[in-house]
Amino acid sequence: MKTFKTRHQFYLPDDLSEALDRLCSASGSSKTAVLTEGLKAVLERHAGHELDLRFGVRLDRMSRGQERLENKVDLLAEAFGTFVHHQLTMVAHQPPFDDETRQLGLKRYQAFIDLVGRRLASDSKLRLLPAEDDAAG
Repeated sequence: MKTFKTRHQFYLPDDLSEALDRLCSASGSSKTAVLTEGLKAVLERHAGHELDLRFGVRLDRMSRGQERLENKVDLLAEAFGTFVHHQLTMVAHQPPFDDETRQLGLKRYQAFIDLVGRRLASDSKLRLLPAEDDAAG
């Protein structure tokens, strides 16, 4: 009768051989069954571990880089949206520049920076549309 198994001969250290004998007698399993299951487990674990070693570190580094990039894009989008809102609602039709206008521009710029800072600090998810109370400031 043809079996789908290959015979192997190998040597085990005495202490490991005795442990295998005890395990087989206690569980009622054959040495072949125990060694087959053990070898399968080692090979499956090793294959998964090898993939983690090869790609896990790189994927983690790429994920952290992507998160940093997303945070920067969110910051830029928030600043740009606030700036456009500010320009369209508060700075339209400026008189010719003089010292008073320059001072007003500096105050408005500082208000803009403060507004962006407050909005970034108040939300974990950045809002891209201006809030109603921002138009009054």
